[in-house]
Amino acid sequence: MAVIFSRIKGMFFLLFLPCFCSGQPAPPLLRFSTFLDPANMVYLRWDHDEQELMTFELQVHTTGWVAFGFSPHGELPGSDIVIGGVFPNGSIYFSVS
Repeated sequence: MAVIFSRIKGMFFLLFLPCFCSGQPAPPLLRFSTFLDPANMVYLRWDHDEQELMTFELQVHTTGWVAFGFSPHGELPGSDIVIGGVFPNGSIYFSVS
C-alpha cells in the first residue's frame, strides 16, 4: 500500500500493516530503526532508496488499531495521519487523513 502525502512534496510513504496470511512476501530490509516510546511498545523501522522512495514499518503493541502521523512542525494541525487496524473478524482497515 503506497500513500502520497500531498503536503510533503516529492516523497512517497509505504506503511506495512501486519498480515499473518500464508504466502506473503518477506518484509523489506530496513536499515534504520528506533523505539518511539520509553516503554518500547512502538517500534519504527524505515529506509529510502535512490529515488527518495521511503518505506516505513511500524510495530505496535496495541488492542487492535494504531495511528501514525507526519508533521512538518511536530504538531497535529496540518499533519498527515495514517490510521489502521484489525477488526475482531480479522479483516484489516487502513485510512489516510
